[in-house]
Amino acid sequence: MKNEQIKADILQAFSRELDEFLEDTDKIEGAHDYEERYLQFARSINRMILQKSVGEIPRNRNKKKLHTCLGEIELAKNHKLAQTNSIFGISEKLQELMCLMGQSQVFADGEALFSEMMGILVCGKQIQRVSEYYGQRIEETEAKSIKEGAPASLVGNEKDITYIMPDGSMLFTRENGWQEIKVARIFSQNDNIQIQENRNEIEKNLFVCHLGRLHGFLKKLEHYADDYKNKVCIADGAKWIWLWASATYPEMIQILDFFHALEKLGNFASKQFVDEDIKQKWMSDQKERLLDNGVNEVIEILTQLKGRNKEAEKLRIDVMRYYQNNKIRMQYKTYLDAGFLIGSGPIESAHRNVVQQRLKLSGQRWSEKGAQQIVNLRAYQKGNRWTELVNLIKFAA
Repeated sequence: MKNEQIKADILQAFSRELDEFLEDTDKIEGAHDYEERYLQFARSINRMILQKSVGEIPRNRNKKKLHTCLGEIELAKNHKLAQTNSIFGISEKLQELMCLMGQSQVFADGEALFSEMMGILVCGKQIQRVSEYYGQRIEETEAKSIKEGAPASLVGNEKDITYIMPDGSMLFTRENGWQEIKVARIFSQNDNIQIQENRNEIEKNLFVCHLGRLHGFLKKLEHYADDYKNKVCIADGAKWIWLWASATYPEMIQILDFFHALEKLGNFASKQFVDEDIKQKWMSDQKERLLDNGVNEVIEILTQLKGRNKEAEKLRIDVMRYYQNNKIRMQYKTYLDAGFLIGSGPIESAHRNVVQQRLKLSGQRWSEKGAQQIVNLRAYQKGNRWTELVNLIKFAA
């Protein structure tokens, strides 16, 4: 009988609201105003249905107000919808949407979007508080998993050829100015799908992000990388990457990013050769040698040259040293014949998509803790792990 009464109340209220809307339509002239008035009607109806669906509201202290995706409602404290994180007084679903908004948009812009698109009042500070809270929960959950040796989330099968691409970029922080935020992208060879000629898309990724000491980043990275049996690391010439790779995973295949290697050579060629055609021909020849496992030949050619000026000579010595230090990682014909990638484009793209598109917007100045919290949400959203964040919200009640 209770549900029948709720249904009757809803239908009665719906009839009143519908009558008001239909009366108003006769006075509306433009298409935009018509649709806007309909949205107002639809939102009001939805909030009313939600409010009435929770049943009778107690008259004593056993009631509470709750901000939901449809606006604020009142309900009994023991209602299932009220069993949410008591810190905020916000429904679980709205907390999820606030995290989604916070990792994507400037907090103040999120406030305007909630108002315009959902018709609810959510202030930018609320979006920030909720986003940072769950970004911190991710940090704490990962730290606990690492400490306890809990199984890590995997992409693909542990026996797949799995790429591990680490790199760093700079972020300005309030406390210590420019700091390096390190990111690693992990994905299976089987998830690198060709969608157009000369264009691939990685269907499933896992991102590891850390703003802080190298040791903290490597602990996170190893937690996610350990279980893969066929690891391939592609990176630029940063020494810390290769020292870590050799010490931690000596069986892992190491590949120096081909395009970084070519860029180093191109910097020298631009200063060495005045004639553009000669430069292009020389670069084309060296590129062919590199792609044919000919790094030693290129080093020998560089040895026999002499820089035409001090700047060119400095660059010649620099690229020779770079190639000597990395030649074991420059066997590109071998890698290509085995079907491996030879470029680190996916991690450079990850820095843009995961970090820079949110944390490097104009006028933003981050605390180190706040930046880590938001980039954690970004990593989960971009890395097909949003369900894990939703579970954190559910279990926070």
